[in-house]
Amino acid sequence: MTEALDLDHLRSWIGRTETHEDLLSPWTASAMAATVRNDGQAWQPGRALPPLWHWCYFLPTAPQNGLGPDGHPARGGFLPPVPLPRRMWAGSQFEFFAPLKLATPSTRTSRVVDVNLKQGKGGALVFVKVQHEVHAGGALLLREFHDIVYREAPRPGESAPPQTPPADAAWTVEHLPDAPLLFRYSALTFNSHRIHYDFPYVTQVEGYEDLIVHGPLIATLLLEAAQQNNPGRAVRAYTFKAVRPLTCGKPLRVRGHAVQPDGTVVLWAEDAQGALLMQATARFA
Repeated sequence: MTEALDLDHLRSWIGRTETHEDLLSPWTASAMAATVRNDGQAWQPGRALPPLWHWCYFLPTAPQNGLGPDGHPARGGFLPPVPLPRRMWAGSQFEFFAPLKLATPSTRTSRVVDVNLKQGKGGALVFVKVQHEVHAGGALLLREFHDIVYREAPRPGESAPPQTPPADAAWTVEHLPDAPLLFRYSALTFNSHRIHYDFPYVTQVEGYEDLIVHGPLIATLLLEAAQQNNPGRAVRAYTFKAVRPLTCGKPLRVRGHAVQPDGTVVLWAEDAQGALLMQATARFA
């Protein structure tokens, strides 16, 4: 597969941009709150949008006949046409400068900033890094670097050994991500990636044992818990890296250490067996 990859062609996508505008509907925030906070109240215009909830906005609307076999928009538009079958959200790095406000016209500008080829134990890996910036009223509100990884099809018996999470958590919040949660989050983010809802596809084509919990959903639940355990403190930066997938219906534990004097805190997610699923750091004001 490595020989079939034309890295120079894929790297020609570096610098490509796209822009999406949004009014930041209060209803969408209300639906997100009902999904990740069990909050059934209506959110009002002008309220600050919590960190990471912007993923429910600025959504590209690929037509049905413009989807690829995995349910994502067909490759070769804004993102390069990487000829590897599996696509995953590897991680993100954020800076939060000011909150987004509901019912406020806002713009997200995205740019492909890097494309790299690496070799892993499972074969070729292509990493695509995309920078997103959100502006409103002429001000930069947040900057995100989004890492996407494309991988080869699974090999028989392929399974990476689990990593051990940090010890001595100061707090733990437990979740049980089920099919309705995955459905609602997919709907809120207009995400038609079949690994989150199509059981025959995810098991027979991508080789997983069950539906996959969204990496951004885990990252959101992790940061939500960190804020709940540090009330009144604004998030200024957040970085997460996906380590291992979690399948639907399996327990999820999001955990963290105490905040350090400089405002930083180590966060992580693990499964019921204690295997590390996601590692993260946040910085509070």
